[in-house]
Amino acid sequence: MRQIWITRPGAPEVLEVRTAPDPDVGPGQVRIRVHAAGINFADLMARVGLYPDAPKLPCVIGYEVSGTVDQVGAGVADCAPGDRVMAMPRFGGYTDTLVVSGEQVFRIPDSMTFEEAAALPVVYLTAYTMMLFTGTVRPGSTVLIHSAAGGVGLAAIQLAKTRGCTIIGLASAGKHAFLRAQGVAHPLESTGDYAAAVRAIVGDKGVDLVLDPVGGKSFSTGYDLLGPCGRLVAFGLSAVASGKTRSWLHAGAQVLKVKKFSPLKLMEDNKTVSGTNMGHLFGRLDLLKPQFAALLAMYQAGEIKPHVDRTFRFDEAALAHHHLHDRKAIGKVLLVP
Repeated sequence: MRQIWITRPGAPEVLEVRTAPDPDVGPGQVRIRVHAAGINFADLMARVGLYPDAPKLPCVIGYEVSGTVDQVGAGVADCAPGDRVMAMPRFGGYTDTLVVSGEQVFRIPDSMTFEEAAALPVVYLTAYTMMLFTGTVRPGSTVLIHSAAGGVGLAAIQLAKTRGCTIIGLASAGKHAFLRAQGVAHPLESTGDYAAAVRAIVGDKGVDLVLDPVGGKSFSTGYDLLGPCGRLVAFGLSAVASGKTRSWLHAGAQVLKVKKFSPLKLMEDNKTVSGTNMGHLFGRLDLLKPQFAALLAMYQAGEIKPHVDRTFRFDEAALAHHHLHDRKAIGKVLLVP
């Protein structure tokens, strides 16, 4: 098999394709010949050396794949060789051959492509958990989405549309036309004083829901924009990444800017602050499987559809990471063996 390894912390060029013998399945496991693997921002943070959950380097990362089952271990009853599936490994998804527990494997609907399947699990589960599981988006809510043209951002837009929400999306100006076409009523420049632009839209009512993967000072800004009974959801800390290599000084400064929220203050303000870390939920399939089933039903109903920006071959993995670092992507970026 061929895998993409992070050989050491650093720029995208530290990624290296290596070969190894194909793994065999054990009891309860499934082997997948991978057609596509999703890239997430956490992968970039792991490569830079700023993702504490990543395995010790050198390692293979990757949270989501799609492909075809070619080997099934004893005790697996829900899939068979030849089945088209998607899977959610904790790490190790940058590979052309993956062995995972049968519990982590989900059938792909006939109408779904392998590329769509690899683009769905992490970002849509993250958006669903934030908006419809740990929190319920009320119909007609005003939702502010950071990184609106990214994978989670587009998933959140599609879910918000099912509730008739007014959507404010933060992204670079070159992505605004695309966001309008996706149903974002108010695309705003993500740099500068976006808070003033948001207040000009919502007035004294405030925002009902803020989805923020940026962190640092951004959490404070989002909290201040909330109206009564509003909710800020933190699902990342991308502000700690200053570029394509690691800077401990910059990362530490951004962490120090994160606001401390007092329960008494939350009570007085009638506001809620919550968080979602999908990587920490992979072991709770009892929570994720119902959400996954709901998302697949929404896909088949035409309510959601993953948007794939580009695919890169394994030997182009560094280019794929550069593409994301340079904020050129709209939606998901995939690796294909």
